[in-house]
Amino acid sequence: MSRKLRKINQYRRKNKNLIAAKKIQPEKWCISKSEAQAALNAQGCNVKEIKKVHCLKHQVSISYWDIKGNICSSFFSYRIFSRWQQEVETLIAECQTLKEWQKLNYLLKYEFAYYHYPSEMAYRLQAALENRLSLLEDVGQVMKITENPSQNLSPKTVETLHATSLH
Repeated sequence: MSRKLRKINQYRRKNKNLIAAKKIQPEKWCISKSEAQAALNAQGCNVKEIKKVHCLKHQVSISYWDIKGNICSSFFSYRIFSRWQQEVETLIAECQTLKEWQKLNYLLKYEFAYYHYPSEMAYRLQAALENRLSLLEDVGQVMKITENPSQNLSPKTVETLHATSLH
């Protein structure tokens, strides 16, 4: 008799976050002790000195001394670092088409729903997404206007629309 093997990964969501989708690879970051200390202090940990920082695929392990002199060690999300915000803003800025923007927006909706983001970081990333969308839509409108000469717009109007969409 053969035994039916259970599918382990049947219900696993794949490529839903930025790390699993290989959009951001934070395990390759060299996080300095001062950068780790600043991020932990912003999270409310009273850090006196960082002992060790070890980057893993989805999180970072940080050992540190607190103000009372106790040695503490814990795992932290990469999302607490300002570098994470810079990487995501770069991804947003690199979207050249609406389709690319939609894929990134899908990933970021999942990120915001399932991972804790500092409120200011979430606000700024959402604003960057909205700004990029409006820019891509404006460029798309200009492309439609320049491709469709039947709209009888003057060349100066088309040039003005194109110039404003690039800024």
